[in-house]
Amino acid sequence: MSSEPQNPPMELQQQHQEQEEGSTQSKKAAKKEAAKLEKLRRREEKSASGASAVDAPDPLAANYGDVPLEDLQSKAVSGRKWINIKITVNNLSKFISMSSEPQNPPMELQQQHQEQEEGSTQSKKAAKKEAAKLEKLRRREEKSASGASAVDAPDPLAANYGDVPLEDLQSKAVSGRKWIEIANLNEELKDQNVLIRGRAHAIRSVSKKMAFLVVRERGFTVQCVLSVAPDVVSLQMVKFATGLSKESYVDVEGTISVPKDPIIGASQQQVEIQVKKLYCISKAVPALPINIEDAARGEIEIEKALQAGKQLVRVNQDTRLNFRVLDLRTPANQGIFRVQCQVENIFRQFLLADGFVGIHTPKLIGGSSEGGSAVFKLDYKGQPACPVFRAEDSYTHRHLCEFTGLDVEMEIKEHYSEVMDIVDRLFVAMFDSLNEKCQKELEAIGKQYPFEPLKYLRKTLRLTFQKGVQMLKEAGVEIDPLGDLNTESERKLGQLEAGVEIDPLGDLNTESERKLGQLVLEKYGTEFYILHRYPLAVRPFYTMPCSDDPAYREEIISGAQRVHVPEFLATRAEACGIDVKTISTYIDSFGYGAPLHGGFGVGLERVVMLFCALNNIRKTSLFPRDPLRIAP
Repeated sequence: MSSEPQNPPMELQQQHQEQEEGSTQSKKAAKKEAAKLEKLRRREEKSASGASAVDAPDPLAANYGDVPLEDLQSKAVSGRKWINIKITVNNLSKFISMSSEPQNPPMELQQQHQEQEEGSTQSKKAAKKEAAKLEKLRRREEKSASGASAVDAPDPLAANYGDVPLEDLQSKAVSGRKWIEIANLNEELKDQNVLIRGRAHAIRSVSKKMAFLVVRERGFTVQCVLSVAPDVVSLQMVKFATGLSKESYVDVEGTISVPKDPIIGASQQQVEIQVKKLYCISKAVPALPINIEDAARGEIEIEKALQAGKQLVRVNQDTRLNFRVLDLRTPANQGIFRVQCQVENIFRQFLLADGFVGIHTPKLIGGSSEGGSAVFKLDYKGQPACPVFRAEDSYTHRHLCEFTGLDVEMEIKEHYSEVMDIVDRLFVAMFDSLNEKCQKELEAIGKQYPFEPLKYLRKTLRLTFQKGVQMLKEAGVEIDPLGDLNTESERKLGQLEAGVEIDPLGDLNTESERKLGQLVLEKYGTEFYILHRYPLAVRPFYTMPCSDDPAYREEIISGAQRVHVPEFLATRAEACGIDVKTISTYIDSFGYGAPLHGGFGVGLERVVMLFCALNNIRKTSLFPRDPLRIAP
């Protein structure tokens, strides 16, 4: 074959362009090579399955194979013809004989050839790298496939976990099983088997073989550990646990163990349960409208997170009340309503011990019992009636349309101060008992809603309304001693000094009461005091006027000495704009002989709100009813 001619300059430029294109082509070649390797791998796997057919004798074996050395030694001319390979480079044709050596090309072509060889080497490396990735992926898929088959395979331990069918939850027979309360789990139970029931508070998967489940019951939590072990916990059981939705009710059976370090994420920090059995009693929906962790978060925690550049979920009050069933599960709310229960219990027990008798009065009457107050009206089988609740449009932080009243009525011998004596002793005993018996509940409340313990005296301070007004005046707050802030004025809290017009013969407004409370605390060191001798004009018709000044009456908390003379009672009702006919049976009852008597009433929700220094009475009402809310 003759030598190669020299390339002209134009051809060299074209070679350079083709070298750049060759680089791109080398990448494509790498991908193509990887695809070939993958195809080869699949083919090998397929061929492996049919290896027995490939290894059988082949009748066409003479058409392929390795040529023996003796057949390659020169023996005879066979007459076979080999054809030359035609190669086109830069529009130049050349023929390469199988037996002849090619001539050395020019330097530029040698350099080009060298670069092409380097590109080919790089493409081979890329192909090998890609092939290694594919092989790694293949092995991973095989491993996961084998793991999936193990999880999905029939489980001999299936009876140890799962959803309990409804028919098994219906009362059939007493099994004799004993559940222990989470609050009672401690180190003394180490190595003992226990059975608990509660909500799935938190679920954390560590691996396919291990998971943690925190169970909550009545505000107490314990960590439960699921770890794969022969004949005890299977992979399927761990998968079932991690698939539980939060707030689902579960039964957990296992052995108490004592960890080396305290469990930070549970109330029972000194113990945990090594799970043996796990059953779901009641499923919760997978996506809750609010998370308990978010609802339990306090404002201080949220503000600290913001300062640190973190954004935490804040659940506002309306959202809480919309999903009150969930909101009530937070530790603070659990504490609030346990404190409320104790307030009612102490109230009843103290009065029973003092000779009182508990009664239940009607909650529906034929007319209004509170002069000047808006009332709810309803049809009672064709007759007009009113419930005890007030329909005032009060949008303040301390008013509800529906409330729980704690009321006391008692005989007095000669002075309304006898009623104040009961109030004094009752509430001091109540505050003492709450501080003693509700320490854990108060701590839970304070964690979300920080507050200072209520300051009160052993002998409750008593101030007249006039004394309170004088203290406000001395502090620069001008109030008519017989003045009132009407409903519209009460909506404009804090505007008293700005000249909001007041009605005569009335009451203190919310802001004035708050200011007076601050002054009393500074002067007398107490937040609880009795303010009596309120203006008569803003009190119910059955309130007895003061003997020395008819413009005032004997008010204690929300109460007074009552009018016991029927004629005077009717006169007072008419003066308050009440149709005497609607309360005739009430007035007539005093004509049959009635003692001097008095009493007081307090709202259960308000007592808890003030004792725990909460900023809104809706926090102390299980399902609040205000002018804008009647559900849930």
